Amino acid sequence: MHVKQGDNVKIISGKDKGKEGKILEAYPSNSRVLVEGVNMVKKHAKPSQSNPQGGILNQEAPIHVSNVMPIDPKTGEPTRVGYKEENGKKVRIAKKSGESLDK
Repeated sequence: MHVKQGDNVKIISGKDKGKEGKILEAYPSNSRVLVEGVNMVKKHAKPSQSNPQGGILNQEAPIHVSNVMPIDPKTGEPTRVGYKEENGKKVRIAKKSGESLDK
């Protein structure tokens, strides 16, 4: 996948198009990511020990990884991802600026 947990991404299609957020979790086997504040759904929760009231909760649902683009650290715009080898390690680079996306 071209994005990892902790990356800042922009949504490029779907009902939340244009929103930006941080990736909370990545599910590579399903090609999906969980983005903070995006694709909010209502979940009906039964009363439990941790939530004695129960009720309807708002939470994020995963979206397909093809609908997100990482944000270029230099320009702040969405960019495609390239790969380069530095010191024997494969690192992700932003195509627009050439900056490294890996910390």
